[in-house]
Amino acid sequence: MSTVETFRRLLEWDEALLVAVGRLHRPLMTRAMRAVTNLGDAQSLTFLGLVLLLADTTQTRHLGWMLLLGSGGAALLAQVVKRLSKRRRPNVGIQGFTALVQNPDAFSFPSGHTAASVALAVAWAGEGSGLGLLASTFALLVGFSRVYLGVHYPLDVMAGATLGLTAGVLARLVG
Repeated sequence: MSTVETFRRLLEWDEALLVAVGRLHRPLMTRAMRAVTNLGDAQSLTFLGLVLLLADTTQTRHLGWMLLLGSGGAALLAQVVKRLSKRRRPNVGIQGFTALVQNPDAFSFPSGHTAASVALAVAWAGEGSGLGLLASTFALLVGFSRVYLGVHYPLDVMAGATLGLTAGVLARLVG
């Protein structure tokens, strides 16, 4: 099988998995996924980081810096890759497909929400009080919400998670 054929099949699998997740849609689940995805956007994470920076304790300020470095770096990196790859969103790439929320921009690959939330999870790993586990659970939910809501393909989320892992590790090294 040629590389082109393998890539074509991978994209077919990606689309099929997105459509399969769409069969899970239920009103309560949709409301929950919208809330999760809104908490995982750049504005929400930046706000949380700034609040932590303004706190009275050294530990809290450290967590704020880690969040801003990791999530901010991941979101920036994701935007650069989006502009280079120019993969169309599912509602544009799949005829008759409708997303459950408005697309934040024109391009799909990689998921910036996922990149930022995974970076947060990695940056906070081992910081105590179960923050790493909480942030990891949050990152999984954010990634799933992006596919569930129909604004990203599963491969977009996987690529975003990879970028987030890289940015989170760099934030831990710097922080």
